[in-house]
Amino acid sequence: MESTLQGKNGIIPIKLNAAVLKNDQDEPIGGVVSFRDITFNNKIQNQINSSSQFLGIIGKNKKMREIFNLIMEISESNATVFIKSETGTGKELVAEAIYKTSQRKNKKFVKINCSVLQPTLLASELFGHSKGAFTDAVKDRIGRFEYAEGGTIFLDEISEISYDMQSQLLRILQEGTFERLGESFARKVNVRIIAATNKNVEELMNQGKIRDDLYYRLNVVPLEIPPLRERKEDIPLLINHFIKEFSLL
Repeated sequence: MESTLQGKNGIIPIKLNAAVLKNDQDEPIGGVVSFRDITFNNKIQNQINSSSQFLGIIGKNKKMREIFNLIMEISESNATVFIKSETGTGKELVAEAIYKTSQRKNKKFVKINCSVLQPTLLASELFGHSKGAFTDAVKDRIGRFEYAEGGTIFLDEISEISYDMQSQLLRILQEGTFERLGESFARKVNVRIIAATNKNVEELMNQGKIRDDLYYRLNVVPLEIPPLRERKEDIPLLINHFIKEFSLL
């Protein structure tokens, strides 16, 4: 439930959670009450209701508002998010909005496009490598997962990852561990993953190009951004936005 507290700078909106503690005989022996400051959440919710912008995303279409509300609903969660949408719909903007409203917003946000690197280079970028792991590996190097420790990593075009590398990514999702290239011991990592693709994932699974178990681990919170042709009422908003933006140049 929601309530308020008197703080030194005024009234603070809070969200209360209560739970009853029971013994082995299922008898109540106490309780726990926790509360959380929701000032930021309320500010964002008011923005959703009154503005055509949500953390840099333009739109008042019903489907877009549903996405904005979903982002706020999962703001306390560390669940993996899978964005499945066409090219140019704003997957990176949505990923950034998820990060900015999350409990990890003060940690790093690391982005990588999986489609622009060869498999060996991508493995090194994601997991790092040890000296001598391959010809040009002249020193140890951390990967993006280690660099993003405690934060969030956005894997765009994840469907381009090789089948072999998918097992390494699955290991991070299941166990929170990985190995650098050229090493034989596991390293721990605590990173939230947001993945995205513009491909038909179900079709790729049927073709054996994407592991079923990886997909189900990634697809904890599915999110699909509608293309502009399905939200034409947002076109005037986008036009006005870009007119204002470019008029300042």
